[in-house]
Amino acid sequence: METKREIWLDWMRVVACFMVMVVHSTEPFYLGGDGSQILSSTDAFWAAFCDCLVRCCVPLFVVASAYLQFPIKYSTGEFFKRRAVRILVPFLIWTVVYALVWGEPIQNFKDLLLNFNYAAGHLWFVYMIIGLYLLMPMLSPWAQKVGKRELLFYMCLCLFTSFIPLIRDWASEAPAPVIYGPAGLPRAALYPLWGEASWNGYGIFYYVSGFVGYMLFGLYLRKFTPELSWKRTQAISIPAFLAGFGIAFGGFLRRVYAMCDGDFPVTGGVDKAVWWETTWCNDTIGVVLMTVALVLLFRKIKADGKFYQKVLLPVSKASYGMYLCHLLVLVYVCGYIREWLEGSAVLGFWTTPAVIFISAAVSFVLVAIGSILLQRIPKIGKYIIG
Repeated sequence: METKREIWLDWMRVVACFMVMVVHSTEPFYLGGDGSQILSSTDAFWAAFCDCLVRCCVPLFVVASAYLQFPIKYSTGEFFKRRAVRILVPFLIWTVVYALVWGEPIQNFKDLLLNFNYAAGHLWFVYMIIGLYLLMPMLSPWAQKVGKRELLFYMCLCLFTSFIPLIRDWASEAPAPVIYGPAGLPRAALYPLWGEASWNGYGIFYYVSGFVGYMLFGLYLRKFTPELSWKRTQAISIPAFLAGFGIAFGGFLRRVYAMCDGDFPVTGGVDKAVWWETTWCNDTIGVVLMTVALVLLFRKIKADGKFYQKVLLPVSKASYGMYLCHLLVLVYVCGYIREWLEGSAVLGFWTTPAVIFISAAVSFVLVAIGSILLQRIPKIGKYIIG
């Protein structure tokens, strides 16, 4: 028997899925050439604006998953069995598809022994979420018994770690910083903090950083947070989102202009884009604030009418598969629409955001239809889409 659905989570998943497509429609405006490429100040502004506006999409997925799954409600073996069917099998299928259609298949399959296919870079998400699932059975006994104050303490630790990427960035500008970590892309080294050194990457906050904070936030929401009034929700969400957006948006533009001094185009290796992205990484304070803001707003959604039943719910159920396969469509849709709109030269300053949002919307509709149809194939659909 299916448990009662959390309607707001369905709305949040669908919107987050669209947000992912906006992110990937934005990337061509600052990634390209040898890795990083922004052709104009207009592209720099809109790349920052559009990407920062939707940058909390992945944390929204994590909060939704934690809200429903953590602490786990059945045995560890049953939990992993269910997650394998829902998450792992579709991931393996689409990993094979990307390996066959993009790049050199033989080399792709060799690389898959160690990591995902970088041409399908969005698949990093699955490795991360599986890592959280590995933690959930171990932490579930604690999660079942934890009190509000104790959970808040750990959430505050996680919140502090969201400042660490910014502290690293600030500290690395000091004279002769000590560096640690392996050489290579995307970042050759990081400034060591609080116990880290060239021989140790496991500092004091290592085990309470990253996406664990979003997992704890999902737990806190379900266990201790009553539904807030609209007035209180807006009083928290609007300032939090604006502050988070300002941090991410301003940080990206500041880094771009610091590098090029207003002279475009600006190009370079992928390490430059990594530096530009510092303030909109998933584990930074700006994205945390935007995530909290949107989760509280989505939690107020109760709409479960015909649109929800006939349109939104099927899309929500197929959202994981949409995430896995969407780049196979979006790359070509985005390229076509960009060529069409930039060639017409009608929209001027508004061309870039038009390309981004039209590409995302068209891709979203096509991928949603395709994923829902695949999911409805008898017996095998759930293994393809999840």
